[in-house]
Amino acid sequence: MRALSSDGGLGKPARSVQMGAGLLGAPDGQGKIVKGRLMQMPLAHSLRPLQECGSQGKGCRVRLVGKRSFGQQTAGRPSLSLTSCLCIPTIHRLCPTLTQGPPLIGDVVTMFSCTKAYEDQNYSALKRACLRRKVLFEDPHFPATDDSLYYKGTPGPTVRWKRPKDICDDPRLFVDGISSHDLHQGQVGNCWFVAACSSLASRESLWQKVIPDWKEQEWNPEKPDSYAGIFHFNFWRFGEWVDVVVDDRLPTVNNQLIYCHSNSKNEFWCALVEKAYAKLAGCYQALDGGNTADALVDFTGGVSEPIDLTEGDLATDEAKRSQLFERVLKVHSRGGLISASIKAMTAADMETRLACGLVKGHAYAVTDVRKVRLGHGLLAFFKSEKLDMIRLRNPWGEREWTGPWSDTSEEWQKVSKSEREKMGVTVQDDGEFWMTFEDMCRYFTDIIKCRLINTSYLSIHKTWEEARLRGAWTRHEDPQQNRSGGCINHKDTFFQNPQYIFEVKKPEDEVLICIQQRPKRSTRREGKGENLAIGFDIYKVEENRQYRMHSLQHKAASSIYINSRSVFLRTELPEGRYVIIPTTFEPGHTGEFLLRVFTDVPSNCRELRLDEPPRTCWSSLCGYPQQVTQVHVLGAAGLKDSSTGANSYVIIKCEGEKVRSAVQRGTSTPEYNVKGIFYRKKLSQPITVQVWNHRVLKDEFLGQVHLKTAPDDLQDLHSLHLQDRSGRQPSDLPGIVAVRVLCSASLTAV
Repeated sequence: MRALSSDGGLGKPARSVQMGAGLLGAPDGQGKIVKGRLMQMPLAHSLRPLQECGSQGKGCRVRLVGKRSFGQQTAGRPSLSLTSCLCIPTIHRLCPTLTQGPPLIGDVVTMFSCTKAYEDQNYSALKRACLRRKVLFEDPHFPATDDSLYYKGTPGPTVRWKRPKDICDDPRLFVDGISSHDLHQGQVGNCWFVAACSSLASRESLWQKVIPDWKEQEWNPEKPDSYAGIFHFNFWRFGEWVDVVVDDRLPTVNNQLIYCHSNSKNEFWCALVEKAYAKLAGCYQALDGGNTADALVDFTGGVSEPIDLTEGDLATDEAKRSQLFERVLKVHSRGGLISASIKAMTAADMETRLACGLVKGHAYAVTDVRKVRLGHGLLAFFKSEKLDMIRLRNPWGEREWTGPWSDTSEEWQKVSKSEREKMGVTVQDDGEFWMTFEDMCRYFTDIIKCRLINTSYLSIHKTWEEARLRGAWTRHEDPQQNRSGGCINHKDTFFQNPQYIFEVKKPEDEVLICIQQRPKRSTRREGKGENLAIGFDIYKVEENRQYRMHSLQHKAASSIYINSRSVFLRTELPEGRYVIIPTTFEPGHTGEFLLRVFTDVPSNCRELRLDEPPRTCWSSLCGYPQQVTQVHVLGAAGLKDSSTGANSYVIIKCEGEKVRSAVQRGTSTPEYNVKGIFYRKKLSQPITVQVWNHRVLKDEFLGQVHLKTAPDDLQDLHSLHLQDRSGRQPSDLPGIVAVRVLCSASLTAV
């Protein structure tokens, strides 16, 4: 197991971590992560844990579980009775205002929650107080001082904090609406954030969530007394929407904004959004070098998926490239946000311009994805030739791609004038340009897709079921209570990590898993907030497992380990039960995390807390397990079958408990690969494995075997002849079954 480093981010010069591939940014000298195949991701400058507060802020925003629950009474959560013909999940989906409140660690979180006021600052109450006192708001939590600019180092030029009215005569939140062309990067190296803002500006439904009640926040020249110098913005942080309040004092040098600014001198939405985001991060300097994926998730509540374009020969393999383009097109067409970048291999490579006009170590916003029809007039209509095209924007507002399909290239003659107008092709150095997806795969090295996970039952598109759980890596001297065991490299402590079980209920299902650590802030007092190197492994376990794992089983999938704020994995899993073990790379590290699991049908995801069956007052009367036995039925051979083969399955029986495999169709040599685990009280009773043939009216019994229970009596792997129920000789029934058995008197051995 090898961890990867994302120390250093887009917009920051790289310093010397070479692992066989380039960096999207730079470590700050503190990073100590490790060896191995490098999956490059830019640095996620993460933030201080958000404080809990009683104020719920403004309005209802999507995402979390609340203090109200349906059909049950929980501590501090009064039940809510509803008279409705809708089922509870549908009520949750259609009525987001019905669930409120922050989740607890270990809670399964639903998709709905209200917005929470950050730092206990209620926007409406603060604005009313300022208007009543006829003063402009000054934010005590993010003052107009150097502490809000830097977490380390000494200031450069003298910075003056000014209100918009002191910078221009007619300040506005928006001038002629909102556009991805509005933004320009300032002196801080936060191209990753500006690129994310550019993507956000192209999605009205998303930016209106980030900038709530924008009409109410807009300057009103007719009512100057209604202005209080206060704004608020919403960001999705660690599983909930938080409402961040800021004043309108902005850092300037020579009366010019020094950070993110708009084309229009009197437009301030991007500068104010950046200030609110810097407040979350601790200061403006904390935005210097970062991860576009983090900003995209913070703007949407979605799930970011990094894609390494250097893997899989995408530039030359047309089939793979077309498949990836369809995935990117789907994310874009369904409202997701996308960015792209080129790795900088060395510090000297950072922000160097290539001959084609592109810039290394720099984040670009993807503002459009489409198939472009080639030709003119009716010929174009009937011609099937289309070109996979993608439009990108440089946050600098200049320095465009100069290759094929750039603004002035002759390739545009192949496209009709109406098609060019529909695509918004311009001939000006505004930082936005088109290129083919083939060229993108050839010149860019990374794409980040932030997909908005659709959980609405009323949607015509694929609907996902989400399980969201909070957990923590904690240290304890008692190994059974320690929850900070490190990755699989540390075999003695690995199983001391938190464990979560979920089920795949379809024959095969696409599963999305994301783990996010609680963001950390960067301040003068606390220094730079460092991310832990995190990741997770997924193991296929017994179909009836209810307690924590204590030994290795089949690894179904695993993520990379990287010191990024979040780690994502998309994988296909066959039907069965699985355990996710999220870990830090090194043992002993502590922190909180958020686990999100998306499946096609509900996965019943939950944390495994107990190591073994609990002792109760009934244990002395009914007995307590003396042995744990794991039975693994691998397959069978020589089964009685028809001309089309048997449709067989197995049932494992032990002391009244059953485990059944899926039906293996049309074969006399099925591979069941099914496990059961049993905590046994009556060791004299054998374990029975039965083989059945699935039929339409009534299933047919094909045979069974009895397994002895003492560990010394059985080999690890057995090939046993099937018997009938009357106990006649094994040869009387055709077929053998392969079984592996593991027994132990220690209930925490498996």
